[in-house]
Amino acid sequence: MPTRDELLAFVTSHGGDVAKRDIARAFGLRADQKAELRALMHELDADGALARRGRKVHVPGALPGVVLADITSRNADGDLMAAPVEWDEAHGEAPLIIVDIPRRSKEPAPGLSDRVLLRMGDPQDGQLIGRVIKVIEKARRQQLGIFRAAPHGGGRIIPIDKKNLGRELQVPQGAEMDAQDGDLVAVELMRQRVFGLPTARVKERLGSLSSEKAVSLVAIHAHSIPHVFPPAVLADAEKARPATAKDREDWRDLPLVTIDPPDAKDHDDAVHAIPDPANPGGFIVTVAIADVAAYVTPGSALDREALLRGNSVYFPDRVVPMLPERISNDLCSLRPLEDRPALAVRLVIGPDGRKTDHSFHRILMRSAAKLAYAQAQAAIDGVSDETTEPLLETVLKPLYAAYACVKKARDARQPLDLDLPERKLVLKPDGTVDRVIIPARLDAHRMIEEFMILANVAAAETLEAKRTPLIYRAHDGPTLEKLSNLRTFLQTLDIKLAKSDTVRPSVFNRILEQVVGTDVSVLVNQVILRSQSQAEYAAENYGHFGLNLRRYAHFTSPIRRYADLVVHRGLIRAMDAGRDGLPPETTPDHLAEVAAAISVTERRAMAAERETVDRLIAHHLADQIGATFAARISGATRAGLFVALDETGADGFVPASTLGQDYYRFDETKQALIGDRTGEMHRIGDRVEVRLVEAAPVAGALRFELLSEGAYLGGARRPGRADSGPAKRDFPKAKRSGPRSGPKPGPRPGTPRRKKGRTES
Repeated sequence: MPTRDELLAFVTSHGGDVAKRDIARAFGLRADQKAELRALMHELDADGALARRGRKVHVPGALPGVVLADITSRNADGDLMAAPVEWDEAHGEAPLIIVDIPRRSKEPAPGLSDRVLLRMGDPQDGQLIGRVIKVIEKARRQQLGIFRAAPHGGGRIIPIDKKNLGRELQVPQGAEMDAQDGDLVAVELMRQRVFGLPTARVKERLGSLSSEKAVSLVAIHAHSIPHVFPPAVLADAEKARPATAKDREDWRDLPLVTIDPPDAKDHDDAVHAIPDPANPGGFIVTVAIADVAAYVTPGSALDREALLRGNSVYFPDRVVPMLPERISNDLCSLRPLEDRPALAVRLVIGPDGRKTDHSFHRILMRSAAKLAYAQAQAAIDGVSDETTEPLLETVLKPLYAAYACVKKARDARQPLDLDLPERKLVLKPDGTVDRVIIPARLDAHRMIEEFMILANVAAAETLEAKRTPLIYRAHDGPTLEKLSNLRTFLQTLDIKLAKSDTVRPSVFNRILEQVVGTDVSVLVNQVILRSQSQAEYAAENYGHFGLNLRRYAHFTSPIRRYADLVVHRGLIRAMDAGRDGLPPETTPDHLAEVAAAISVTERRAMAAERETVDRLIAHHLADQIGATFAARISGATRAGLFVALDETGADGFVPASTLGQDYYRFDETKQALIGDRTGEMHRIGDRVEVRLVEAAPVAGALRFELLSEGAYLGGARRPGRADSGPAKRDFPKAKRSGPRSGPKPGPRPGTPRRKKGRTES
């Protein structure tokens, strides 16, 4: 057995990212010694000397094999230096990495402030070195803003970023480049004067904010989201011809149906179920997914653009698709009564709801009907229409019966069951907000969601069994640090979370059940959500904690997610079902690079979608300055409180300096701001009343004043010290002259993304 020091030295020397089997092989351990090795690793983990990353361990502060990094500087030798994007500051300052640029690379040469994907090599003379795999994002040498014209030429630039609120730029006369008032523009900073506003020159007009769909245009340009298809990509799409039944199984007589939101333009999945005569009480469920791989072949212009985009981006007022409409809305959309190619999985479900077998097939299908969620649910509830009436007995009732069976296994599996309703914006014809609704969560949604999860599991199992490389949808469990913080917080609510190195979703579910219907229900749901890790794409399988599944891959949406297209190609290769499958030269290392890149595009899309919603709601509320709203405190920091309005879900900020003339300290354990003298406490989850003080629609920022009194430690007002002075009720609210905006709220953990009425896990 290795000693503690030998084990740590080995992990460190291998880039700080090794699996237990690598350690056992390196030290020549026998099978009967693996339990002792496991105990030693647990001991090091508990001491903080080792940490878990999926199924691998690393020395805290060490970097994984593939790193997303920002180029920050040059060293004395002129080499570019990069810092990892994600780094735990508890381990000190982020390390600097020498950027190694391959001589023969198709990638553009990286430069200062670019974001790159690096493959870490062996350190040289104590210096970390990373070879460039891909330039993820070129530096923004320009700033974006809204041009406001001055009467006699020139004007000002209003920043679109919350971080830069109040930092306007001046555009001299002659530097406007024909920009009109209200245009979104890209500007370049000019040589600055000692006094006055910084000056800038308009470099590009990006669009007018007076037009429809202009708000999402801001996010598209702010995040550099590709939204115009190059001519070569459109030419590829136009050359595509409908697939035929050649080399496919003909399933056109099977009455598959699509069930989607009423406004869906593309239909990429269809379902069918029948009782299984060979398995009393069981069912055969069929899930058919559009065969995008038949049209988007590896290495084509379509494929390169899809990888660059990574996924479709869904804004309230538009969609930026991963694939051109010729593919996504036409050839690959499973329209009713039209022949379409698909990749189908036939799932055999036992009486207990568990999947006992499955098989994949490359088919030609013909959808029997296009249904909306509410339409399908209404038919089951006794209100049929001319479309659902003929399908009720033969199609819909068997589907719901199969779901009732599958739900038994889901309930036994106990995935993480957070109760965080998602709001949806309903827009007017001019693109502004009409109202905000919380769509009803129907059994129709849950049914499709559960069938898709089963199909995704089957895809991962098949590719593993066939030893075909794939991209997993992976979700690690909470870190020990987050569990410790959560445990401490729950103690303040007299809720116990047992101490353990590992935890299952069922543990969180039991806690959530305790608070159903109580005042702290929303609070506990939010805090448990924030304790979770973020799901990502990975070539290495470390399971899906939230769904409580050992293996999971995205298979069901290849129209809008590149990861699903890769899985489709893997299945085609594994089944030997065509020449358009995963290329033979594809390796796990290559897929690790793809997974890292599309994880970045997914986070980019989430940020852009969230910011667009913030801007639309800020526009909606801009004429309600001075109005009061019911809200909940959704976050607390040293700088102040974040609040979410009950009616619209809008996020806003209450600066700590406006809470009163007490001094408020942030208590991380209680997730609250607490007054030094009065003991007044404002904690996340508290219901409050707030007044809107300022709205910055362009940046999507709202600032509020808190009208509600907080709780008091010990249940009553009390002075913190002998010289504390009077309680808060004796002080007027602090006022400020002129507008003031709080700092930009960090990425607010939202509910799991839901597209087409189903949870995106």
